[in-house]
Amino acid sequence: MINKKNSIGKAICICLSILLLFGVLSIFQPVTNATQNSLEHIKEHTSVNNQVNYATDVIYQIVTDRFLDGDKYNNPTCENLYSEDGADLRKYLGGDWRGIIQKIEDGYLPDMGISAIWISSPVENIYAVHPQFGTSYHGYWARDFKRNNPFFGDLNDFRELIAVANEHDIKVIIDFAPNHTSPAEVNNPNYAEDGNLYNNGEFVASYSNDLNEIFYHFGGTDFSTYEDSIYRNLFDLAGLNLNNNFVDQYLRDSIKFWLDLGVDGIRVDAVKHMPLGWQKSFVDTIYNHKPVFVFGEWYLGKDEYDPNYYHFANNSGMSLLDFEFAQTTRSVFRNHEKNMFDLYDMLKNTENNYERVVDQVTFIDNHDMDRFHYDGATKRNVEIGLAFLLTSRGVPTIYYGTEQYLTGNGDPYNRKPMSSFDQNTKAYKIIQKLAPLRKSNPALAYGTTQERWLNNDVIIYERKFGNNIVLVAINRNLSQSYSITGLNTKLPEGYYYDELDGLLSGKSITVNPDGSVNQFIINPGEVSIWQFAGETITPLIGQVGPIMGQVGNKVTISGVGFGDKKGTVNFGEIDATIISWTNSVIQIEIPSVPAGNYEITVSSEGGEKSNSYNFEVLTNKQIPVRFVVNNAYTSWGQNVYLVGNVHELGNWDPNRAIGPFFNQVVYQYPTWYLDISVPADTTLEFKFIKIDESGNVIWQSGLNRVYTTPEKGTDTIYFEW
Repeated sequence: MINKKNSIGKAICICLSILLLFGVLSIFQPVTNATQNSLEHIKEHTSVNNQVNYATDVIYQIVTDRFLDGDKYNNPTCENLYSEDGADLRKYLGGDWRGIIQKIEDGYLPDMGISAIWISSPVENIYAVHPQFGTSYHGYWARDFKRNNPFFGDLNDFRELIAVANEHDIKVIIDFAPNHTSPAEVNNPNYAEDGNLYNNGEFVASYSNDLNEIFYHFGGTDFSTYEDSIYRNLFDLAGLNLNNNFVDQYLRDSIKFWLDLGVDGIRVDAVKHMPLGWQKSFVDTIYNHKPVFVFGEWYLGKDEYDPNYYHFANNSGMSLLDFEFAQTTRSVFRNHEKNMFDLYDMLKNTENNYERVVDQVTFIDNHDMDRFHYDGATKRNVEIGLAFLLTSRGVPTIYYGTEQYLTGNGDPYNRKPMSSFDQNTKAYKIIQKLAPLRKSNPALAYGTTQERWLNNDVIIYERKFGNNIVLVAINRNLSQSYSITGLNTKLPEGYYYDELDGLLSGKSITVNPDGSVNQFIINPGEVSIWQFAGETITPLIGQVGPIMGQVGNKVTISGVGFGDKKGTVNFGEIDATIISWTNSVIQIEIPSVPAGNYEITVSSEGGEKSNSYNFEVLTNKQIPVRFVVNNAYTSWGQNVYLVGNVHELGNWDPNRAIGPFFNQVVYQYPTWYLDISVPADTTLEFKFIKIDESGNVIWQSGLNRVYTTPEKGTDTIYFEW
């Protein structure tokens, strides 16, 4: 139910805010708070119905079992599964969907400014107890992807959660883990539940009784290579054989089941441990069925760099959790092992490495790393970290309890139950201030980042999108102040208040006609945020979603300055069919163009053209096919690739060839293999090629190889070099 009293209170607050706004407008020029342009931006860009754009949102990650017990009757009754006093963090503690509903209806999440929640995987998990890691309270040990976890609630509870969340302008993201079922041990059917998989209650297979090759049986990964991490089991988890026709269709049917229940987004677990080709075809299934925002988890450790990570982010059709952002931010603000120069280098490097940096999901802690706050540390570090997170590019995600300064190092101590729901902590208030600003000022959602002042402890950076500007000043040093001179900004001339209202010792500044800022002192631990939300007349694209699709699919374009009257949208030189058009959101159909990568542009009615945004048009519905080539002998430094006659195979361009192929786990050298996303029901012509470290190409001799893909399912095809 909607809290009518709370809704009335919010309406009164909105009215008072508007009255105050016009009062400010009459006193100060330029405008220092949200303008009418920004109010329109809030309505159009940030609607809960815009399920492909999360750039203006703040996500709140919830480990469902650890949030709030809203229904005692769905708690486990077995003592080995449930810890009634919450002392055993390896057991279920009672948190459920009704607890989340309660914290939406009582205002805790909406008042914080949260506009999306990411909850634990809702599927049925095993009931057995792992000998070392306890129960499946976290949701990552599935047994039936088409049934709900009864300890979180029934499907009516789940439907109500989505309905209540959406009524409060909150989107619901589910975790989904198609990589595996549950822990298993070779030749030991009594280990946990032996990886059992069920199909809506019907037994399919167990790990030790796997006649139909539902699972991989190549042992556990040592993480030494990308290939090893894909085709061997992750820890002791029974890895699903995604090349198996049943598994492939089962997982596609399962995700459609949850999409049909109304979910607004999907976080895919362990994407590093599944073939990119299968995942791209899986995401295509999602976009064809119900387009929602999809992002994956590819874990990167501290100071770890992996080119495969960025290749995946730019070629899989989904976004990623931005671990490089998280690890650097933690090193700068939590541990003080790096400085502000390192922080800005990270921002610039990732801006270049990601093709769509605004869609990457940023965070400062989560369920797989130590809490940002720790016993004995100052809370100010958390507060500064949150301010940086919420004013940076990407989609910021708050891990539940960070606003309450929860501590805990390692699993399960970083997954403690909520300590309180205090709405007066400084961390809560910082989120409360900055989450709405991400919606009202497009500079935070879509803007570029420019350093304006920098030393080891202080960074002042500017976010700009069109005529929308946010300037942020942070001093992480808690004992030293600095004199800021020579600061310049794109903010128009005027007097600017701190948008945090002094929560972190911030101050007002004066900007002169030439863009210079009068000298000021930035105090120890200070964060100041100043903003200008101005009207942009020239069209600017900020975000497009989904970022790939087939001819005829719907695509949503978000930005500013499109104009109230319909203009044109082009894929290269081809006009798209326009479904709807507003000044900040356009929905179109992908025009009839050959498959390939296109630059989308928007032109206003007056003919002014926007920036371009890259989009991939697919040949047809995607399916995964394993290509295998035997007797492909190579010299040191050479690898095998594949190139062919369709966009998905590079259109015969060796610079866009697919690979490199693998040759260690499923097949061994000189046999090479790769799972590739290709168009269904299509005749492919292709050749295998060898490419060395210098880019020299050796083509397979003879006629083109020819193969017609099936209409659905998976396939494996074999060829000789």
